Amino acid sequence: QVQLVESGGGLVPPGGSLRLSCAASGFIRDYYVIGWFREAPGKEREGVSCINNLDGSTNYVDSVEGRFTISIDNAENTVYLQMNSLKPEDTAVYYCAATYDWHAQLDYYDYDNWGRGTQVTVSS
Repeated sequence: QVQLVESGGGLVPPGGSLRLSCAASGFIRDYYVIGWFREAPGKEREGVSCINNLDGSTNYVDSVEGRFTISIDNAENTVYLQMNSLKPEDTAVYYCAATYDWHAQLDYYDYDNWGRGTQVTVSS
């Protein structure tokens, strides 16, 4: 199984930016769909963004559309989540996940392989 490791989280003021990385130990193209999820204290895990490895299509939860961008660097076997114009409500642990389910989007039940997460805190 491909191992996923997130990095890039940290403390950022409102309006700032972070770029999260999801590094795969093997070939990222081994999975059909890669997604980013987040989990805030006391809340259910929420799908943030995903990218399809077959056709490059992406989708985003409404609350981050226009602010976040997901991308893949196949040469580095890494998926990125560029986060701009961050808001306090973006504060959460962010997880990278992968699945062989081509139909998967932002439902966390569809994902099989998960990283351990990276903390993002948006605060002044």
